[in-house]
Order: sequence, then C-alpha cells, then structure tokens
Amino acid sequence: MTTAAWEDRLRENVGEVRARIAAAYRRSGREPGDVTLVAVTKYTGLAVIRELLRTGCTDLGESRVQQLMPRTNALGSSAATLETTVTVDAPRWHMIGHLQRNKVKYLLPSVRIVHAVDSLRLAEQIDELAGRHGISADVLIEVNVAGEEQKYGVTPDKLPALLEELGPKQHIRLCGLMTMAPLADNPEDARPHFARLRQLLTDARDRGIVGPACRHLSMGMSQDYEIAVEEGATLVRVGSLLFEGVPAEIMAAD
Repeated sequence: MTTAAWEDRLRENVGEVRARIAAAYRRSGREPGDVTLVAVTKYTGLAVIRELLRTGCTDLGESRVQQLMPRTNALGSSAATLETTVTVDAPRWHMIGHLQRNKVKYLLPSVRIVHAVDSLRLAEQIDELAGRHGISADVLIEVNVAGEEQKYGVTPDKLPALLEELGPKQHIRLCGLMTMAPLADNPEDARPHFARLRQLLTDARDRGIVGPACRHLSMGMSQDYEIAVEEGATLVRVGSLLFEGVPAEIMAAD
C-alpha cells in the first residue's frame, strides 16, 4: 500500500465514524456537534497520529502514562478544556485508562482531561498537583455500572457520596461520568449499561449534587459507540475502527 493509499484509508475511516456518530445523534433527536470523537492511539505510532491530526482529530486518548508523556513531548499538548474548542495544531489529550496516584505528577500539566477517576484519594491527588501548577483539570468519575469484578470504577450506590466529596475541590472540574460496557458480540447488549450511566448523572443533577456543568458522558468504544451516542454519550473513545486497512508497518512507524 502506498503512502497516499493508507492516508486516504485513514481519512475514509475517520469520515465513516464521524458520519455514523452524526446519524446516531440524529436518531436520538440530539443537537449536531454534541459528541466528541476521542481517537484512541495506544496501538499507533507517531506517523499515524500526525495524520490523524491532519484529518481534524484533535482529541486523542491514551491509557498508559508511560506512553502518553513522550507523545505530549513529541506532538505538543493543547490547554483546551472540555468546554473550549481546540483551534491549534497540538492535540487535546485525554487520559482514558486507569490512573495510579503516583503517576499523576507525570501527567500534569500536559494532560488536563482524566476520564477514569475512581476514588476520592485519586481526585485529591489531581486537585493538589493541579493547584501547584496553577491550573484546573477536567475529571470524569468512572462508574462500574455492570459490576464486573475485573474492572475499575465506583459502584453506582457509592457514586453520590463521591460526587459530593468532590464538589468543594478548587482545582478540578467535575465534568461528568465514564463507563465501559462489558464486551459482547451484540452492541445492543451495551444499551442498558449506557442508559444506566445517563440516569445516574440525571439523578445527581436532579438532587442538586452536581450542577449543569457536570454534563459529559464518556461511553462507547469501537464496537458500541453508536449505541452510546443514542443513549447520550458526549465523548466516545474509538480506536480500531479508525485504523482498519492501515498496514502494520505504518501503524508502528514514528
């Protein structure tokens, strides 16, 4: 496959995913543009990431700090928050994987969006270090909606108490909730889990535990992102679908 061919294939893949996102939010009656595609780049090299940026994919997600930080050094990092538009060439990085407290010091201030906060102690560490840097970090609370033992996240019954604890923190912005649905052959199997996460956020807002700024739902991956959008996702984390047809040697190239 020629260079132009793989670049064209990548662009086609991105366009197809965006079109499917748009179709899903039309089906759900939502406003266009209310969903952000977070391209998951953990299995790609820098060459493919640079091409992703050229397609307009400026929101990039990584799940390991030790891989993320060299990439922020190589490609830069936008200071844009979830509520501002990325208008520069540097990516807006999202930490989407499990984060250990001792890794937060490496993450900030280059990365300011954390999807998987699953404990008060982790939130406090982010708040403290963000304060030292004079910044605020956008955080989402990971909820283990399905109750899977092998996954991280707070249980739904403990969510309200954690949200209340985070309210007074000065250097984190509580932006919403995140979940991962169980792997399944049928994407429809994920729907009740996504609907439950949406309801948990609605309940917290109705009870006054969080305000209207806490509105984001990070849910949906390559196998079920369309269902997630139909159920209210504002952030979808898509990886493999974006890179279908890109040769392995290109994927690994820096």
